[in-house]
Amino acid sequence: MQQSSDHTQWVWDRRQALAMGAALAGTCLASSCASLERAERPLRVLVLGGTRFIGPCIVDAALRRGHAVTLFNRGQTNPELFPQCEKLRGDRDGDQRALEGREFDVVIDTWTDAPRHVRSAAMLLRDHVAQYVFVSSLNAVADLSKPGVDETAAMTALEPEHENSTDAAHFGGRKARCELLLAELMPGRATVLRPGLIVGPRDGSDRFTYWPVRVARGGEVLAPGSGDDPTQFIDARDLGEFVVKLCEERVMGLFHVVGPRERLTMRELLETCSDACASDARLTWVDTRFLLERQVAPWTDLPAWLPSLEEGQGFWTLDNSKALAAGLRFRPLERTVRDTLDWWSTLPAERRAALKRGLTPERELELLAAWHARA
Repeated sequence: MQQSSDHTQWVWDRRQALAMGAALAGTCLASSCASLERAERPLRVLVLGGTRFIGPCIVDAALRRGHAVTLFNRGQTNPELFPQCEKLRGDRDGDQRALEGREFDVVIDTWTDAPRHVRSAAMLLRDHVAQYVFVSSLNAVADLSKPGVDETAAMTALEPEHENSTDAAHFGGRKARCELLLAELMPGRATVLRPGLIVGPRDGSDRFTYWPVRVARGGEVLAPGSGDDPTQFIDARDLGEFVVKLCEERVMGLFHVVGPRERLTMRELLETCSDACASDARLTWVDTRFLLERQVAPWTDLPAWLPSLEEGQGFWTLDNSKALAAGLRFRPLERTVRDTLDWWSTLPAERRAALKRGLTPERELELLAAWHARA
């Protein structure tokens, strides 16, 4: 269930970056709260990162509320974004001099899974900020297969020798270690958010984008399982607005930030995709065991899907009640689907020719033919 590396390691080529920048107003500002009123008390916000996927959504939400935003990064990813913001250049692996002596109300750490980054930032800033917001991951939870997992669940363990690794197998452990470091270095002043699958415009992983794009293409669509398997995700723009709300209200603690509010099934997701783009797609639900026997991989070959093969498995049923009580809100799924397709249409043709996740058209046809030909 790893979903870390795509929004932390995916490198945009120059044309994608320009297309993304040109479409910024049409994607970030297409918000469920596009007419947000300005905050009563503007904050001095430091964002570590801020120019890739979830970072721009946080920055955009903060700017629309009237906060003063400073970005600290290397200036290598989409440096043209947010010309109205102060930009400090540096490197979390050694050169943080630009942050020395600066005072902020809140620091928002948008991307890292390296404990050394959190340790150094927290030690440098803890006497100069009132709140440290860290975007972690549900992979910090040791066992996500139990139904209704909440914020009290056991955390993923990490052996000391893996703390500086980049192996995806230890991603959850590294995120958990980052959380523990914040609790140790900034007790009572840390806000930790654990999203699962983050979706919407500018998501380079295609883990959600596959479905709107595939359904919009029409024809017979291979759909996994019976349609009753649950799924959970959050639009990056909803995550961004929630982060800013927690900063304004100075809310500390740990939150599972997944949606939607009510249980969502794969059938509802794909039918919503179809309705949102007025597609003539025909959904063919293919048995889970049939797919697994043919080495079709959930989560990669068929994104946003983890099958519930046995009673008691709780993937995609995480408890988000604490975040809801703190003010987490969701835009309609139809809007996320439409905005994702609108963003997708701005990308270069060669990028749109090959989704990074999901079945290729040839593989999908092969599987559908085998399914229809079964005895």
